[in-house]
Amino acid sequence: MPLIKILPTDLRNKIAAGEVVERPASIVKELIENSIDAQSTEIRIEVLYGGKRMIKVSDNGTGMDREDALLCFERHATSKLNTEADLFNIRTMGFRGEALPSIASVSKVKLITGLKSSESGISIEIIGGEKREVKDSPFSGTSVEVKDLFFNTPARKKFLKANSTELYHIIDAVTKEALSHPEIGFALITDNQEAMILPKASGFRERIMQIYGDEFLSGLIKVNNVYGGMKTNAFVSNAENFRNSRAHQFIFINKRPVKDLSVSHAVYNAYEGVLPKDKHPIFFLFIELDPKKVDFNVHPTKREVRFEDKESIHRFVNVSIRDAVKGERKEYTKQFTEMPGHMPAETVHYEPAISQAVSAISENLELIYKPSLPFIYLGDTFIAVSGKGGLTLIDHHAAHERILYEKFLKKADLDSHQLLFPQQIKLSHKEYRVILENKNLLHEFGIEIDDFGHDTLIIHSLPDALDDADLRGILSDVASAIIEGIHPGKSLKGELAARIACHKSVRGKEILNQGEFSRLLSDLEKTEHPDQCPHGRPTRIFFSLDDLKKMFKRK
Repeated sequence: MPLIKILPTDLRNKIAAGEVVERPASIVKELIENSIDAQSTEIRIEVLYGGKRMIKVSDNGTGMDREDALLCFERHATSKLNTEADLFNIRTMGFRGEALPSIASVSKVKLITGLKSSESGISIEIIGGEKREVKDSPFSGTSVEVKDLFFNTPARKKFLKANSTELYHIIDAVTKEALSHPEIGFALITDNQEAMILPKASGFRERIMQIYGDEFLSGLIKVNNVYGGMKTNAFVSNAENFRNSRAHQFIFINKRPVKDLSVSHAVYNAYEGVLPKDKHPIFFLFIELDPKKVDFNVHPTKREVRFEDKESIHRFVNVSIRDAVKGERKEYTKQFTEMPGHMPAETVHYEPAISQAVSAISENLELIYKPSLPFIYLGDTFIAVSGKGGLTLIDHHAAHERILYEKFLKKADLDSHQLLFPQQIKLSHKEYRVILENKNLLHEFGIEIDDFGHDTLIIHSLPDALDDADLRGILSDVASAIIEGIHPGKSLKGELAARIACHKSVRGKEILNQGEFSRLLSDLEKTEHPDQCPHGRPTRIFFSLDDLKKMFKRK
């Protein structure tokens, strides 16, 4: 008896579903991309219980006739490829022909669709991959409803996360598609409540503003560049707007959201000499290139791509952003344009993401020494202090972090005050939900928050230590920490205290006077662990006279 056999169709579909349908967000992504390919201008997404109970995506696109509607659930059925050559010239979002049959094999699906030019339509119901009902149903556009995901594959179902976690992934999927398609209006309804309402936007700038708000956008530089058949519209951090996490980093190739380590490296490398250690830039990269020079057919969910010439993409992204970042910091402009490797043939245009007067950054890059003070400011965050026993080098940013961290953790000397004018903070929808769900924890740090609606929070009170702090950045980083989860052996409260302390601690461009420096040293001595910041870096390093003598070979 032969050992090799052909697997049944339903089992093959379930195996394929394991590649395409990882979680409810995978279905949302596939259905949205079908709607985009159908030339929709309005897409509505409805979900219940994190998408486990129900996902429904409706659009006003071209729709399908009866024959196409029946064929679309067959394996490898697609209207987006005709020949092998088309596979290497992808101009649509979907093309594999696997999504709908894979989804239908592990759920209960109802499709209603009809051509715009026709008064007739069709309704098809499929349960576990088996067609149960087909009937006429007047409709214009397409609606796909997916219920009871993994009802027939309990082994897969048990790996789904909590409703809130699955919903965060759905919000991510909708956000990415909305960012790369500003010409389309999106509406996300979660558990019968409006979550994200994004009307058609005039471009990427307006779409980013719709999702994240004016304040967020004001910390970005817009970069436009065209070179060698490549084009980029990018929005990246200005020289002072960095984060503690990679939460706001997006790469789109021909409007597809992708992950690519080479492109990400190009961005980080562009900030060399500007980006502080352990900080991350914000970036939205919208890159367009010849479809023949990129392969999207690498991963079943199309998350990864393969470039024909990876080096040219890396160089293009790197130089585009490097020009803009260095150009924004005017004191570097001359030395940068003389650097080897600069590409003068390119025309790079950059500007603040929101039109406003950009104040010149004034930093004396030479050694600053004031004889009236008993310390020397060395530059960046470093201070040298001499004493009878030797020389102490202090990182005043790390020292201030340690002081604030212990204040937040212990509530010691952490006086809070009511804001005379409560402050409104707009966040992305995912961050907004996370903060609201954890507002009691923030209240322990003296931050009193209420819901203002439309992804906006209102801050009623703050600890004195957070006066003039970047509240939006703090809340965004707090949300990221909660979403990412905490490493074993660490507490959520401790992680949040460290992130908040890092935001408010003094920066390199702030030069402390005698009183401020003396108070910093005094407060540092009162902490439990004065020699390390919350992240484990040293706050101070001491060189005894014997150490110095050895360095100078005097001993």
